[in-house]
Amino acid sequence: MTTQPFRDPFLKGRPGEAARQAATRILAGPHLSVLSTSNPDGSPQASVILVKPDGDDVLFSTIKGRRKTANMQRDARVSLLVHSLSPGGEITYAAISGTVELTDDPEGAFHQVMYDLHMGGATPPPEPGAERLIVRLRPDHIYALPSYVVTAEQPGRSVN
Repeated sequence: MTTQPFRDPFLKGRPGEAARQAATRILAGPHLSVLSTSNPDGSPQASVILVKPDGDDVLFSTIKGRRKTANMQRDARVSLLVHSLSPGGEITYAAISGTVELTDDPEGAFHQVMYDLHMGGATPPPEPGAERLIVRLRPDHIYALPSYVVTAEQPGRSVN
């Protein structure tokens, strides 16, 4: 047993530009996105969402009246976790923090764009009375864990 103090090698993550590039790579492939906002009492609220990169920004769709929407209207600061789901065993994620801008999407055109991108062009389910919004996340900070690859040789691990 060692008496050396533990030094977390991932404390700082990748340097700024490398973190941005990692986030861009993750968003370009299969990924899972989780948006975190703050409830009025300060507790966290998380939602799995579909996102689309737009230059340095990230876009997504929401509906007026939802908890995440009310939270973003009250406090524009959010965090978005994007986790790579690419085949091959690479495990990496990026946490994108920044502020959001919400704009009306009266015809739901952007919502259809998201369905085209993530759902193979399927028609979104009917949403009578729903008022759609486009959300633009402008990143202030990106943290990206250095990626690593899980191999079949690692004990207790399997690669699908």
